[in-house]
Amino acid sequence: MKALTNRQTEVLNFIKDYRSKKSYLPTMREIAEYFEISVKAAYDHVKALEKKEVIKCNLRRSRSIEIVKSAEVDDLISVPILGNVAAGVPLLAEENLDGHISIPLRFLKKGEHFALRVKGDSMKDAGILEGDVALFVMQSNAENGNIVVAMLNDEAITLKKFYRETNRIKLKAENPVYPPIYTQNVKVLGKLIFILRSYD
Repeated sequence: MKALTNRQTEVLNFIKDYRSKKSYLPTMREIAEYFEISVKAAYDHVKALEKKEVIKCNLRRSRSIEIVKSAEVDDLISVPILGNVAAGVPLLAEENLDGHISIPLRFLKKGEHFALRVKGDSMKDAGILEGDVALFVMQSNAENGNIVVAMLNDEAITLKKFYRETNRIKLKAENPVYPPIYTQNVKVLGKLIFILRSYD
């Protein structure tokens, strides 16, 4: 099965959830209403899923979507790798696309996702090592204790634990060698979902 985009995966997941709850399939209008898009846009997403052979449908009949058996096993989503993130001293962000990885849908949360390669050892006590690929859900907010990728001073990105204090943000390493970073100029880019590691 070809890897799906984020939106295609969300549409497929909605179709499956709808079927699971109601025992029948949604119409184009119901898909459109759920995603707050036009019926034509819903149609385009469904046709794209059909082209990638994860569903079959007869658009002349209502509720005629059929999920292909292979799509029931493991939906894959294509996640972009956007360069490197420092787990140590903040590293200049390299917003260059550095390939894609295909991730099973069951590992992901709702929303847009991206991945970064980890450099440095400041998060080693949290089990995050240099060379790992860190996968994030894109979001601009965080709760205390979340591991986030954050941009400092509009130029450098780093991977740290997030804590909001009275007049500043603390970004804490999980390695006693590295002192916390205190700043007021920080932008959360995403929350860590999981780590991929190769033992080659």
